[in-house]
Amino acid sequence: MELRVIDKTDEELRMEVAGEDHTFMNVIKGALLETDGVAAATYDMNPEQSGGQTEPILSIKTEAGVDPLDALGEASRNVQTTVEDFSAAFEAAAP
Repeated sequence: MELRVIDKTDEELRMEVAGEDHTFMNVIKGALLETDGVAAATYDMNPEQSGGQTEPILSIKTEAGVDPLDALGEASRNVQTTVEDFSAAFEAAAP
């Protein structure tokens, strides 16, 4: 996975997330939408409607005083915690 910031302001971020598909992008978008201070989160990966873009573009808009990079970091940590909890529960349930 390669990340490239396209645009960044105090309350908005657009970032290319190379090498990912809808599976990952939906997970991170969902985690962002559950993160305090995030007003909107979406992604676009339709090359025909995006001027030939082939990698997903993640867009984040936050409330005043919330840095979108900080919100992305928090959402990423929450995804990691969820995966670790699931893995532990799976290991405990597996014979």
